[in-house]
Amino acid sequence: MARAVLGGGCFWCVEGAYKDMKGVKSALPGYAGGHDPKPNYNSVCGGGTGHAEVVEVIFDESVISYETILEVFFTVHDPTQLNRQGNDIGTQYRSAIFYLDDDQKLTADKVIDDFQKYFDDEIVTEVTELSNYHEAEEYHHNYFQLNPGNGYCQMVVAPKLRKVRQKMAHLY
Repeated sequence: MARAVLGGGCFWCVEGAYKDMKGVKSALPGYAGGHDPKPNYNSVCGGGTGHAEVVEVIFDESVISYETILEVFFTVHDPTQLNRQGNDIGTQYRSAIFYLDDDQKLTADKVIDDFQKYFDDEIVTEVTELSNYHEAEEYHHNYFQLNPGNGYCQMVVAPKLRKVRQKMAHLY
């Protein structure tokens, strides 16, 4: 199994994009890239920990490639928004790929170059070596699936997931 750690705004959106995808074993919300040794949702949302909300994707590379995982990532969020996704504002909502090795870094750089043609504005996704990863609290796991009536889920998460599932239907 391989691992990808990705930050694309609220982790509920990113997590939902990878649920039920062929070759994906798990997608779990978490925090990465900050300085706080024990981040939690409240501290990360406060913006002072340096962490980004992320999703750890565990996947079978014989079924789905890291490159495809990144293509989904660039479909589910807007990588041209600096330190935000829509009304979610702050460095904790930054667009970030946390690579685990040189191959992942090279692939991330290539996919960013390939995807730039689809955006009028510059892609601002940071590509950084993974540091200080922590799994998020249990109540965030499967949040969209467990809370479909939540206003944020209806207004923000659901439209993003519809878009991904329409554009990448062959992966589900």
